[in-house]
Amino acid sequence: MDTKFHYWLFNAIIPKEDCQKIINAGLEQVETLKKQGLSSTAITNGNNQKSDTRKISQVDLTSEEITKKNINHNDVYIRDSNVSWLSEQWIYDLLWPHVSKANKNAGWNYEFDFAEPAQFTIYNKEQFYGWHSDGANDIHSIKRRSLPGIYDENHINSNVLTPITGLIGKVRKLSITLMLSDPNDYEGGNLKFDFGVHDGNRFKEISGDEVQQGSMIVFPSYKYHCVTPVTRGTRYSLVIWFNGRPMK
Repeated sequence: MDTKFHYWLFNAIIPKEDCQKIINAGLEQVETLKKQGLSSTAITNGNNQKSDTRKISQVDLTSEEITKKNINHNDVYIRDSNVSWLSEQWIYDLLWPHVSKANKNAGWNYEFDFAEPAQFTIYNKEQFYGWHSDGANDIHSIKRRSLPGIYDENHINSNVLTPITGLIGKVRKLSITLMLSDPNDYEGGNLKFDFGVHDGNRFKEISGDEVQQGSMIVFPSYKYHCVTPVTRGTRYSLVIWFNGRPMK
């Protein structure tokens, strides 16, 4: 599947006051996790986070590069960050219209009707998220009651995987990244896309004036992307996945 627009960028579309409100809510959830003795370490499907057995960082390495270097994929960790989960309705009310607008303006016209819990993500110095796709959108990727990978409805314990009824039978159609931090507070931590070997401009890194506080990037969930390492400060962001029935 190919698209004319790989992503849609809204520059500084969300007010700084709302960004700070989300940051405060996310940090409060992180503190709640700590008080409950729970980890905020981010996990991925396949559990490929940093661990005693996964000690090789996938920073900016594509799958083919890992293979060429004769690195065992089981020794590689794909991400190093901390997260908490938010489900306040005002967040969805704030962002949903912009997602719908991007979907129309980019010509994707995907049908979606459900959003997953919002993932508030903290990237401190040297933390990152390696190359990955948020998910395919065909019938083979639908969420089922018997399958793990959907976060609990309370969105408190990120290690509890319990189906959310509204997601059953759905697939991820669109993903968003909302830049919550003032760009003066950190360096690095850029969202970067890989559009494939046949694209004349294969890699695109969202940086500079494009990452103002309140900027939001919307893109089809199957697009490969990463977050480059933070080199200074702390980067806060919000990620949400918008779901619908599989493509026909």
